[in-house]
Formats: sequence, structure tokens, C-alpha cells
Amino acid sequence: MTPQFRIITTSRFERALKKLVAQHPGLPELFRRLIDILKTDPHNRSRQHPIKKLEAVPAGEDQYRIRSGRFRFRYDTDGQVVYLKACSLRREDTYR
Repeated sequence: MTPQFRIITTSRFERALKKLVAQHPGLPELFRRLIDILKTDPHNRSRQHPIKKLEAVPAGEDQYRIRSGRFRFRYDTDGQVVYLKACSLRREDTYR
């Protein structure tokens, strides 16, 4: 059985998520699926998820980003705990 990670959200994350949910009603279901992924594989050891380790981070700090569609969620890991730090929406014209 794979280990379960505990998910903790910051107040900044909760405020940003609340604003995005008001504008995007499908976000809560998407967020539940992402939580299921982070509970089982936040380091993306299976290489099945759109998770990237952030590059400009000092050694020893585990900072990651997971994306789903236009949404981006940034999180840190510390042992068996995942700290959700930020969520954002990528603009439509980002890559044009």
C-alpha cells in the first residue's frame, strides 16, 4: 500500500482558491482530483501526473507545481506533509 500524505493549506492558498471557485464552478471537482493525486504521489515518482519540481530552489527544499488545464497549484513537501501554498489561473494569451 502506498503511504498517504497529509494535505495542509495555507490561508493565502484558501483565499486564492475561494476567488477562483467563484469564477470557475468546475474547479472544486478538479481540486478534489488533485488532492487525491497529492495524497498518494506528490513527488511524481510514477511519472503519471503533470507535476514539476521547481528549479530555482535551494537544495533540500521540496517545492513543486502541479497543473491541470489552466490552473496551477504550488506546494511544498516536508516528510509526509504537503503544504499547498498558491493557486493561480494561467491567462489565455500566455503562449500566443
